[in-house]
Amino acid sequence: MLTLSVFLATLLYAALGIVIFVFSFVLVDKLTPGELWREIIERRNMAVALLAGAVALGISNIIAAAIHG
Repeated sequence: MLTLSVFLATLLYAALGIVIFVFSFVLVDKLTPGELWREIIERRNMAVALLAGAVALGISNIIAAAIHG
């Protein structure tokens, strides 16, 4: 049964996961050489876009596993 406390806990964990994801992705962007978004948007570098997507999925899986337990 979905109670208010369960619903609020779900929202809290979702918000926490999103904040951690954004922080982690910005950190990865700063640690990689070059300008990640410039390569993807202006130069349409598909390899960099695939790398960024793989990094995003990896970070998401790590965060989900850490929150889930």
